[in-house]
Amino acid sequence: MLSSRHNKNIFLLFLIFFLIVVSLISLSYGQINIPLKNTLATVLYHLGMWDGDNAFTKEQDAVIWFIRMPRVLIGIMVGAGLGISGAVMQGLFNNPLVDPGITGVSAGAAAGAVLAIALGWSAENILVMPMFALGGSISAVFLTVFLAMRRGKIPVMTLLLAGVVVGMLLGAVTAGILTVMNEQKLQSYLFWIIGGLDYRRWEHVYIAVPPILTGILIMLAAARHLNVLAMGETEARAVGMAVLPFRMGIMLTAAAVTAVSVCVSGNIGFVGLIIPHMMRILLGPDHRLLLPASALAGAVFLVGCDLLGRVIIPPAEIRVGIMTALIGAPYFLYLLRRMQRNF
Repeated sequence: MLSSRHNKNIFLLFLIFFLIVVSLISLSYGQINIPLKNTLATVLYHLGMWDGDNAFTKEQDAVIWFIRMPRVLIGIMVGAGLGISGAVMQGLFNNPLVDPGITGVSAGAAAGAVLAIALGWSAENILVMPMFALGGSISAVFLTVFLAMRRGKIPVMTLLLAGVVVGMLLGAVTAGILTVMNEQKLQSYLFWIIGGLDYRRWEHVYIAVPPILTGILIMLAAARHLNVLAMGETEARAVGMAVLPFRMGIMLTAAAVTAVSVCVSGNIGFVGLIIPHMMRILLGPDHRLLLPASALAGAVFLVGCDLLGRVIIPPAEIRVGIMTALIGAPYFLYLLRRMQRNF
């Protein structure tokens, strides 16, 4: 663990710098490689900070700004959203094995997406399936909370069990719809459920950025309250904290951010599970540092995985959902083994 507050702040600055570097490399490399200086000139030109005279070609501009830039921005926002949501959920439940999908968000998104495909509406507009996925996610969260609430309280274990039940129920609904879909629609669903950033457009950026960014800011503002809650509900109530409203509000915020992330990228696992745990090992339990670090590290991890998936076996591309699983699953198994040794 990093010892001093100064070293921890330097680590946060390093994450910001590393995110910029990884993003620029991701913009430059793929099936068409573009020199980094041309990539930087293109970005600065579109930001109004460079005249762009003879610094890049029209083809390079089209590839960077209209194909790769939306992909990288979605990767940054989804990675940051999943990372910070995982840190919040682990803090709320005081359990390092909790991830943002524990409330049935991912299962709800899958059910909504497969319904949009089965009805044939997803082919009419690229925004239909993300909106159905978002609606399914939010519905799953409210159903989970409704099942778990008793006399105005939500026991942690009851919420976890309700999330599992809702996930299984929606999984059965999804499987039932899949059995009556034709092969073309089935392939469309499988392409989405694996999770990926390919074929993202600026329309997806406009959908994802405002709600995810708003949710991230809300969770960052709640960092001090999470520190108080970590001392125990009795201590939190003693200092005048409204525990249930805060727990509900911050949990729904994390669930909403996860829902928006899933709806624009598909089901990408392990980001909200392993990244917060790694940041907690490095920085400690203080959420004032843990939350921004988890957001930045999640963004770096997802953009980096997407980059690796594009360059590791060219011209083929490994989708980012597969890459995160290949990297995250071994760490998760290591975490399980270490926890078993502690008991």
